[in-house]
Amino acid sequence: MDKPRSNYSDYIIFIDESGDHGLANIDNGYPIFVLVFAVIKKSDYIDKIAPNFQKLKFDYFGHDQVIFHEHDIRKEQGVFSVLRTNSKLRENFISDLSLLMKECPFTFFASIVNKEDLRKRYINPNNPYEIGMLFCAEKSLEFLLSQQQQNKKVHLVIEGRGNKENRELELEFRRICDNQSKIYSASNFKQMDLELIYSDKKTNSVGLQIADLIARPLGINKLRPEQNNRAYKTIADKGVVKIFP
Repeated sequence: MDKPRSNYSDYIIFIDESGDHGLANIDNGYPIFVLVFAVIKKSDYIDKIAPNFQKLKFDYFGHDQVIFHEHDIRKEQGVFSVLRTNSKLRENFISDLSLLMKECPFTFFASIVNKEDLRKRYINPNNPYEIGMLFCAEKSLEFLLSQQQQNKKVHLVIEGRGNKENRELELEFRRICDNQSKIYSASNFKQMDLELIYSDKKTNSVGLQIADLIARPLGINKLRPEQNNRAYKTIADKGVVKIFP
């Protein structure tokens, strides 16, 4: 029997976003684009994170097929509509979810692009997705190298979009991996073997749910720092955020 590959990284990265990365029509209510890389050690994911998320789902919903989408929880829709009619249940759930996120051992790197400022500052601005992808990849590379992951194969998991969007993202990702990004970078991405994995939107991936639960709270904190933001406070000290431009 063949043995498993030994050059897989000890870490896996999950990617999610908040907002639209287009610059043509900017939403005045949310004129930013947030991209998040959640970096998780696989042993922590297997032994602690995934089981604890499953337990929370079983405790509150009776099964583990629930997908924790920040939008659905915030709007109290779908399976989370039960929270709308039971304030005590809602408070307990949010408290337990916040505690779970706080105790989960993960690191994140995020970029927040103010699209209005970007468009005003540059005649031909770079795409916010490209800006965010490069920054998050640089910081992830730096972190993984510090964890002795040189020459390891690292998988980055992201929700798939349409075929056209996936091809465009793959092209930009390959440019970064080949040190050929349109935006200057001093990082040498050839020190690792990076592979992008597309996941179906309906996939019940705990890692993707963690990235999803991070992205919008970061954006809201940027837009309205005076607003009470329990979700942001829960994860603020777990990662690095860069604001562009």
